[in-house]
Amino acid sequence: MTPTVSADAALDADLALQPVVVDHVAVARLYGEPLFAMPQDLYIPPDALEVFLEAFEGPLDLLLYLIRKQNFNILDIPMLSVTKQYLVYVEQIRKRNLELAAEYLLMAAMLIEIKSRMLLPPKRVADGEEAPDPRAELVRRLIEYEQMKLAAARLNNVPQFGRDFLKAEVFIEQALKPRFPDVNIADLQEAWHDILKRAKLVQRHKISRAELSVREHMSMVLKRLQGRRFVGFEDLFDPASGAPVLVVTFIALLELAKETLIEITQAEAFAPIYVRLAYTPS
Repeated sequence: MTPTVSADAALDADLALQPVVVDHVAVARLYGEPLFAMPQDLYIPPDALEVFLEAFEGPLDLLLYLIRKQNFNILDIPMLSVTKQYLVYVEQIRKRNLELAAEYLLMAAMLIEIKSRMLLPPKRVADGEEAPDPRAELVRRLIEYEQMKLAAARLNNVPQFGRDFLKAEVFIEQALKPRFPDVNIADLQEAWHDILKRAKLVQRHKISRAELSVREHMSMVLKRLQGRRFVGFEDLFDPASGAPVLVVTFIALLELAKETLIEITQAEAFAPIYVRLAYTPS
């Protein structure tokens, strides 16, 4: 005898096979289909949830970080403590990426060498000088690296085009091409004649350098005044000699008057001006 299944029992069995719906909202979609519950066989890679809090750009960056984090004096590095911490970090890198750990391993070997040299008795140096510190070269490299890193940080803070600001650009669509007015031959001829007129107005002259002595012209003026009671002011100048000589002669007269070697007199306003030698009582 075949057992019979009621319609209500069949409906309950179908509902039991469907995923549990929470407020009829799917938690995700997989290939377009709603996913109402997290799959139990989801594979998550071991490194997917790893978080690196510190990122270093090289061995010197890591070493400088360990020194600054513990406020060590960079000129007196405690090699034992720093080397231990450095090796712990390098071991973590070596497990994940051997190629990346190569340069870190080279620095680790350098740290171990420095530590071993510090354990050995210092070598004797002539003239009583102190033996060089094995850490000196490493300290120099760390200081130079820190200076370059700080300079790079300052440059990075400078506003950069494309990162901190953009150039405003406005595009204007012009449907019609600009139409310029036509120019006839008469207009070109008139413009050319105007250029020729302006070219004729330009005059050129050559300036030559002449060495003129004020003292020499002072002597010349005194010679012309000797044996004469009065000499007209205009008679002391020679217009044909040129403007530079006239200027120097005038300065010579002023210097002679300043030194009280000559007297410049005038009887009344707008009267002729005369020049004579200064009176020297005997």
